[in-house]
Amino acid sequence: MLYDLRTYTCRPGTVGAHLELYGREGFSIQSRHLGTPVLYASTESGPQNSYVHIWAFQSADDRARRRAELQADPDWKEYLKKSAAAGYLISQENRLLVPTPFFKPGPNP
Repeated sequence: MLYDLRTYTCRPGTVGAHLELYGREGFSIQSRHLGTPVLYASTESGPQNSYVHIWAFQSADDRARRRAELQADPDWKEYLKKSAAAGYLISQENRLLVPTPFFKPGPNP
């Protein structure tokens, strides 16, 4: 299993507008290719004006294939244009994570 943790930082005061745009225009497209995210959340403490999402993949090859399909999708390209034009995002950080040997993913409480 491979987890893709992404942290995005928005201009102050724009997280809500950015997530509204993504929820309306981008989430269904991204989910169509990447599946259901493990987590999609805004920060309550720590660095403000940011949100994170985590996607799970079977392997690096699975991630590469699914992300290539997403990037080739004309609907996703159109969403990216709208997101860039809105100008909400300041930065993005990606981390690829592998679970420790004792961790077994399961339902949360």
